[in-house]
Amino acid sequence: MTPHSIIAAVDLGSNSFRLEVSRVVNGQLYALDSLKETIRLAAGLREDKTLDEDSQHRALDCLRRFGERLRGLPPDSIRAVGTNTLRVAKNAPRFLEQAQAVLGVPIEIIAGHEEARLIYIGVAHSMPRASDRRLVVDIGGGSTEFIIGRQFKPLVMESLYMGCVTFTSRHFPEGQVTAKNFRAAELVAATELQVLMQRFKAGQWGHAVGSSGTAKALMEMLEQNGFAGRGITPEGLAFLRERLIDAGDPRKLTLAGLRADRLPVLPGGLAIMCAVFKALGIKEMATTESGLREGVLYEMIGRFEHRDIRAVTVNEFCQRYQVDMAQSRRVTGLCLSLFKQAASRETYAQYAQYLAWAAAMHEIGISIAHASYHKHSAYIIDHADMPGFSKPEQAMIAGILQAQRGRLGKVSPRVTGREGWLMVLCLRLSALMHRDRSHIPAPRLRLMMKTRGFDLDIGGAWLSKNPLTQANLEIEIRHWQSLGLSLKVQQVPVSQLPRQPRAIKLS
Repeated sequence: MTPHSIIAAVDLGSNSFRLEVSRVVNGQLYALDSLKETIRLAAGLREDKTLDEDSQHRALDCLRRFGERLRGLPPDSIRAVGTNTLRVAKNAPRFLEQAQAVLGVPIEIIAGHEEARLIYIGVAHSMPRASDRRLVVDIGGGSTEFIIGRQFKPLVMESLYMGCVTFTSRHFPEGQVTAKNFRAAELVAATELQVLMQRFKAGQWGHAVGSSGTAKALMEMLEQNGFAGRGITPEGLAFLRERLIDAGDPRKLTLAGLRADRLPVLPGGLAIMCAVFKALGIKEMATTESGLREGVLYEMIGRFEHRDIRAVTVNEFCQRYQVDMAQSRRVTGLCLSLFKQAASRETYAQYAQYLAWAAAMHEIGISIAHASYHKHSAYIIDHADMPGFSKPEQAMIAGILQAQRGRLGKVSPRVTGREGWLMVLCLRLSALMHRDRSHIPAPRLRLMMKTRGFDLDIGGAWLSKNPLTQANLEIEIRHWQSLGLSLKVQQVPVSQLPRQPRAIKLS
């Protein structure tokens, strides 16, 4: 990625869509512009887990306005992420096609743990440094994230499927609030919280921070109603709870600091916060306006400066699953060499890092079983929490890994476009050429992409001296023929081919 002085983040949340544009100076962010629109996307989620037309129209209209503001910025200086509602909506893929068209940049759907990690990074950069552990709670529209971290490093992360929009619509129909339904909402939230109480209860952290619109709204009401100075407290929450129940409807609530845009989701957000305080033993909570958007922006700065958390994640996966690193380096080096030969400059720049990560991890499934290890490798990548990676990025890598050996027909739905099949071929050929797992270099090779297939040139008489590889290449040719693609293999003089690359060092 090329460093840029101005970068932007778009957060497609379950309650609000937000855009943040910042200037980067010496690794720090200075806000230039901020836009927010209340979409309540989660409220448009039907019982069959599809988004209704009204919510989609609201979202697309907002993204058109955001797209106008982003016009002129380089595409790689913008990152857009979608959260809980877009994670669960069954018709999200079709909606995203339209959303990306009007916004003008790709939209990544991030997993709950990844959302939690990015939230913590954003919060950590907005708060004074502290030596003790920090608990961060972010009550969003469709999910609530919990993170314990120290300074800039998140240590424990969890995401629960409960948010201010979903809880309000589920437990407070038509906005009616009673002592009975408020207690019921708190009980449901407490039940959800049981899975994380041991890891997140008081004693595991030193101070607590709330980072969502819910936390900010509660803080503003408390500050303007006699509870200033201590942040959010159990006493303050009890005061708000009592006033809301007495009013019976948030629209009838008269409290200083209560914003009109928070009224429709106040009951659900307050019920969740009350349950969180009780379950985790929180006595006091500070708040910050920073969160996911700032985390996305700081992550972009890290990628510009070659501090990509995704590379760290790949190395950790290789260690966790006891990958043979010498073999990993050999396969990755040849894989990238072949890809660079056959791909256009633009394609190589866009996809090389993903192919390198796939090659580095291509054998992680062996830790489960050698038989069908490519399927195990793909399963791990599909379902693991991978810090730094979006769900589409994980799906891309998993698709390459599943297609790295065996028949290609069953995995064809997972591989898209000529670039996808080229990456698959590069990994398959690299693994095949290094099947002996020795330090003996592979032959000189040249790969070219043709209209309906690929040409592979092999130096000298190498094939005739390696009959097992020759037999495997013949099988490989038949695999590609089953897809309607040709793989033409021929021997040419060594002098016509580039040198075999050295095994690369994985960063």
